[in-house]
Amino acid sequence: MLIRADRSTEHVTDTPFSVRGSLSPEAVEEFLRSTVVPVRLSCHRPSGDLWMLSLWFRYREGALECATAASSDVVGFLRADDAVAFEVSTNDPPYRGVRGNGVARIEADEDKALLRALVERYLGSTDSSLAQNLLSDDREEVRIRIEPETVYGWDYSERMGDTAPTGQN
Repeated sequence: MLIRADRSTEHVTDTPFSVRGSLSPEAVEEFLRSTVVPVRLSCHRPSGDLWMLSLWFRYREGALECATAASSDVVGFLRADDAVAFEVSTNDPPYRGVRGNGVARIEADEDKALLRALVERYLGSTDSSLAQNLLSDDREEVRIRIEPETVYGWDYSERMGDTAPTGQN
């Protein structure tokens, strides 16, 4: 671990991206593999304004993989400018998470293999009407592969250990 002049830390890592913050590279990867909340993704619209959305994801081989309809606005935005920022974090105390920046790559999900895996990860099965609608032959899907460049991991469990979730959003 390197300690920077601004007192932040940077971990020396085998991951394809730089890791900063209080979590080790291994803890960052484990958090991204095991946490089942949507990723919050930010990108630029062609006007230069920022755009943010939430997408289901899985972490695999150093990247976050998402799926969305090929006709989604975000697909056009990312084709015009592939720079992104993202955050995956818990919604209840004690807060912990990973945020970062990188680039997004778009490719077809013709057989909907990624979408099917995400439906099973987030919904538990493909039996619901939502799952059937998403997996419909009428929908054209794409993969969004977020390739992080720098990530920052945090875990406030120690300082928030005696807090309980309020149940409020």
